[in-house]
Amino acid sequence: MGIKERQERDREAVGRAILDAARDLFVTEGYGNVSIRKIAERIEYSPAAIYGYFPSKDDIFYALAEEGFRLLWAREHADVRNAGLDALEPLDRVRSIFWRFYEFSHQHPQYFELMFMDRSVPRISQVYERFAFAREMKTYLVTQLQACVDAEVFPAQVDAHVAFRLLVMGLLGAAVMRLSDRLGPGENADALARDVLNVTLRGLQSGVVLESTAGRADCPLDARPAGKKVS
Repeated sequence: MGIKERQERDREAVGRAILDAARDLFVTEGYGNVSIRKIAERIEYSPAAIYGYFPSKDDIFYALAEEGFRLLWAREHADVRNAGLDALEPLDRVRSIFWRFYEFSHQHPQYFELMFMDRSVPRISQVYERFAFAREMKTYLVTQLQACVDAEVFPAQVDAHVAFRLLVMGLLGAAVMRLSDRLGPGENADALARDVLNVTLRGLQSGVVLESTAGRADCPLDARPAGKKVS
C-alpha cells in the first residue's frame, strides 16, 4: 500500500470514528447538548482536528442523517428485488413496504432516534441537493399508495400524499413509544405497530373522510421543528 492510499485509509478511519462518536453522543445526550469539543474528547482528538473533517456540528448531523436515509433506502430497494414485492397486489405491497419502514427502528435504533426523535437537530431542507435520494424514496412510497387508488383498492378521493403522512405518523408513533419506553406493562410495540398499519389501511379502504391535507414536504425529516444551527 502506497503512502497516498494509507493516508486516505487513515483519514476515512478518523472520519468514521468522528461520526460514530457523534452518533452515540447525539442519541444519549441530545444533539443540542453536544459540542464539537465533547466529540473531540470522546475520540481523544482536538476540536481543531474535527473541523478538518467537518466544518460544523450541523455537517456531522447531515452526514449521519444521509447514512441513515441511505440505509433505509437501500433496504427498501433490496426488499423489492429479493422479496418479489413488485409481484404483490398493490395493498399487500404497501403493507410490506411500510412495515419495513417500522422495522428500521429495530435494526438501526440510533439512526432512527437521531432522524426522527431529536427536535434540536437541523432541518435537512437546508442542504436540499444532498438529500435528493430521500425525496426519491418518498416519491416511490407515494407512488405505491397511488397505485392502490388507481386499482380502486382505495376510493378515488384518497390523496396519496395524505395517506403517506398518516401511515408514517402512525408507525413513527409506535416506534417512538417503544424506543422511549412509554409502553404499559404487557404491551407489545410490534403488535401495536401492526395494528396501526392495518387499521389505517382499512380506514383508507373504507372511504372514511380525511380532514387533513398534506404539504409537499421534501422528506420525512421536514415534519420536525427546525433546530438552531450550532457550530
